[in-house]
Amino acid sequence: MRKVPRAFYDRDTIAVARDLLGKHLVHVSNGVERVGRIVEVEAYLGTNDLASHSSRGLTGRTRVMFGPPGRAYVYLVYGMHSCMNVVTERDGHASAVLLRALEPVRNVDGPTRGPGRLCKAMHIDRRLNDHDLTGDDFFIADPPGAERFSIVKRPRVGVGYAGPWARRLLRFYIRGNPFVSKP
Repeated sequence: MRKVPRAFYDRDTIAVARDLLGKHLVHVSNGVERVGRIVEVEAYLGTNDLASHSSRGLTGRTRVMFGPPGRAYVYLVYGMHSCMNVVTERDGHASAVLLRALEPVRNVDGPTRGPGRLCKAMHIDRRLNDHDLTGDDFFIADPPGAERFSIVKRPRVGVGYAGPWARRLLRFYIRGNPFVSKP
């Protein structure tokens, strides 16, 4: 597998979100290589996006989102479930892509539909917050062989509080994939 380079993340967030579909998320921990195929994502477009954590400005929690592209933004939701985002675009832009669902490929433990379950199955927790995704133990890679698929666009999940941002078509998933969290 070939890791995607930092330049992959340093682009328009919607383009990165769409291009993440079909890529492999790889996490090596305790001598075990876990691999999942990314099948569903959501784009968060910076400080003007009212559904984005960064809309509240630079805080201890969101600092990673404001940093360089190609970092993991891992946070807790409801005080118990880890969720993982991929930081995109230039320093200070504060955009990211939430990984919502994976198709298990190798050594993935448990369900992977939904961002919390995805992280649990891949052994991703807040210790990986701000991790460089171009490293050797936690990264995104091109899968072996080329695959063609159709992409579905829908509104993001659970962001009704974000006014008009809640209706934007910023959730993308692979059409027909059985591991999508919410078709």
